[in-house]
Amino acid sequence: MSDPVRNTVLVVGSANLDFVIRVAHVPAPGETVLGRDARAFPGGKGANQAVASARAGGASTRMLLALGDDANAAPIEASLQAAGVQPQVVRMPGEPTGMAFICVADDGENAITVAAGANGLLRADALPALDDIDALLLQLEIPLDTVLDGARAARGAGCRVILNAAPARALPDELLALVDVLVVNEGELVALGGHAGDLRRSLDAITVPCVVVTLGARGCVARVDGELLLQPAFAVDTVDTTAAGDTFCGVLAAALAQNLPWPLALRRASAAAALACTRLGAQASIPAAAEVEAFLGRHDAGQAAAYTALADYFERA
Repeated sequence: MSDPVRNTVLVVGSANLDFVIRVAHVPAPGETVLGRDARAFPGGKGANQAVASARAGGASTRMLLALGDDANAAPIEASLQAAGVQPQVVRMPGEPTGMAFICVADDGENAITVAAGANGLLRADALPALDDIDALLLQLEIPLDTVLDGARAARGAGCRVILNAAPARALPDELLALVDVLVVNEGELVALGGHAGDLRRSLDAITVPCVVVTLGARGCVARVDGELLLQPAFAVDTVDTTAAGDTFCGVLAAALAQNLPWPLALRRASAAAALACTRLGAQASIPAAAEVEAFLGRHDAGQAAAYTALADYFERA
């Protein structure tokens, strides 16, 4: 019997209902800021990444998630299904669905507070069969034991393990040894690598085979089996950066599940993340594949100066 075709991304992670308030600036500690409007959007790092993977096309996307039995669960499920994600919901009676409270400033920056709710009870014993899964995509808004158990199961089934190590926290060596692709931002890289003020030394201290470091408006740097790859950011008019990182991770996972070459995978993920910054909300801002392709058609691969500036920043920061 031949092996099943592996062209599926399985996301195991959080799902929240995001309550977003637009403000002139993110409040400082102890400060009260009057918001102009408030809206609710489906969100959560896991669900955002699942939506991004599904909308990227080219690979099927499933998600294992935990929801409460309250009214906040319904819009999350509807958003996942509308995006083409196949959700496997673990219902947690008596527990609230996860919630996030997000202040979005006029310059696009944000401050986020998350109440885990049902997400904190998700366990890896609910994992489906992994026979046709190419990539298991994990984050850190669910219990760390669940992340570790999921990575163990994926390694045993021959799946690629992609970990977005966010929010930042200390990670056991066993988990990092199971990870094939690690995605971190600048702060998360330093937290794991242990060299404050030195991004390159922090990267060199991490033994995961492939590490992608997102650097916001500068772009991203990836070390892939010892080779350093650079992808400058695409310039856009920023409205809300809430889902940019999750969009990047989901689109990257879908691209890798299709076995696209790393430079193209990074470029697609970066373009999708840029587009996500131009709209308000988390899943509502994530672009479809056709939008990403059209966007890339209007932008060249990047000027030499942008690559040089990105390389210089990474080596000197």
